[in-house]
Amino acid sequence: MFSLLLFACQQNKKEKSEEIKVEVKMDATESGTKATVTIITDKNGKISEEIQIFEGAQDEVTEKVKTVTQKYEQTDATKKEKVKKIKLGLDPKSNSETEGEVTLTESNGKVKLEAHINGLTPGPHAIHLHEKADCSSEDGKSTGGHWNPTFENHGSWGAESGFHRGDIGNFEADASGHGMVKFETDLWCLGCADETKNIMGKAIIVHQGEDDLTSQPSGAAGARISCAALIPF
Repeated sequence: MFSLLLFACQQNKKEKSEEIKVEVKMDATESGTKATVTIITDKNGKISEEIQIFEGAQDEVTEKVKTVTQKYEQTDATKKEKVKKIKLGLDPKSNSETEGEVTLTESNGKVKLEAHINGLTPGPHAIHLHEKADCSSEDGKSTGGHWNPTFENHGSWGAESGFHRGDIGNFEADASGHGMVKFETDLWCLGCADETKNIMGKAIIVHQGEDDLTSQPSGAAGARISCAALIPF
């Protein structure tokens, strides 16, 4: 499982063109977590690259990564708005062969999710955000229940009767077992201070069946067959 954070800051002064990209890849190891931070600077067409590697306990590593990335997240009037991008691998669960990739992009106050999922049975499947970034169990239940920071009923996204912030909904897998999800909302963020919006520290779960959008507390969507953890840093 890995995550990749990418943001770019562009200075708009005529006499100086500089773009900085910071990529973060985090991997689980036997002793904890390993993070590789790559800082790419493009100044007037001259590209330089700096790589920093941190290893140890997850809390210690994420704090070090946060210190490095925050240095480049500072904004001022000369810089364009940051774009944050995370890529996650979906791992099979519950003896399935379901895997894929999820990309999350934050810009202009909205988060876009795009997922490409393979190894599915043809037909409808549910996809949700769950409350813990922990895909360690074989059945995916280590991720806990649906992410529901506003304590509402489960339902379809935007329903007046209530819905979880993790209630993404259903998608269709084709005859080859491939499914694609595209979703966009201003009710999520990637690492902001608002805990009712921040999806870092959560998990993406793909289910064996369809969410009926009414059963409580989670839509009776069946086994959890694929998982990706949004490890915070």
